[in-house]
Amino acid sequence: MELIAERGYRRTSLAAVAERAGLTQQGLLHHFPTKELLLVGVLETRDRWDLASAAAAAGTRCTDTLAQLVDYNATRPGVVRTYTVLAADSVTEDHPARAFFESRFRAVRAGMAEVLRAECGDTLPGGLTPERAAPLLAAVLDGLQLQWLLDPEEVEMPAAFRDFLALLGCGEAQGEEPAERAGEAQGEGPGGESDGELGEETDEGPGAGPGAGPGAA
Repeated sequence: MELIAERGYRRTSLAAVAERAGLTQQGLLHHFPTKELLLVGVLETRDRWDLASAAAAAGTRCTDTLAQLVDYNATRPGVVRTYTVLAADSVTEDHPARAFFESRFRAVRAGMAEVLRAECGDTLPGGLTPERAAPLLAAVLDGLQLQWLLDPEEVEMPAAFRDFLALLGCGEAQGEEPAERAGEAQGEGPGGESDGELGEETDEGPGAGPGAGPGAA
C-alpha cells in the first residue's frame, strides 16, 4: 500500500512491490498473478480492515460508528493515502480499479442512506431524504481525508466530521472529544495491526483514513 501511495498505481511495478515486501517477484506472483489482481487485493484488504474496525466500535447510534471509523482512519495515514491516490486515479481511462470504485461507491451510497434513515427517519431535519444526503456524507468523508492528508495541522478530521453530522441533525458537535477518541484509538485496529502494505499497516503519515475512505466508507 505504501508504495502505491508514493508512486501511484501506473508507476508501481510488481518488482518494486516484491522488493518492498521482502519477497521475490516469483513469490509475489504466486499470490497475485497480475498487477491488476494485486491492486484489487490491496483495496479489498483495506475494506476488510474498515469493516472489522466498524464491527469492533459499533455503538448504539449508526453515525457514532461512522465517527469512530473516522477516528480510526486518523491513526493510519498510510492506508488513507493509498485509498485516496487510487480513488483519484480510478477516474482515468481504462484504470483497472474503475469498476471496483464504481461498485464500491454505489454500495457506500446505499449503506449511508440506510445509516441516515436508521438515525433520522425518512426525512432529515434539513428536509433532505436519506438518499439525497448519502452522496453528501460520502463526499465529506473522502474530502476531509484529502484535506487532512495535505494539511493535518489545520484539518482536524474527526472533529470536522462530527461537525458535519451536527449540521445534518444526526449528531452533535463534539468540542475536544474527537481528538481524545482519536488518541485512544492510536495504534488500534483489526487484530492490533498498524498501517502498512500487503496486509500490514504502517505508522507513516503525511505528517499523519475511505479510505473511504470513503475512507471511512
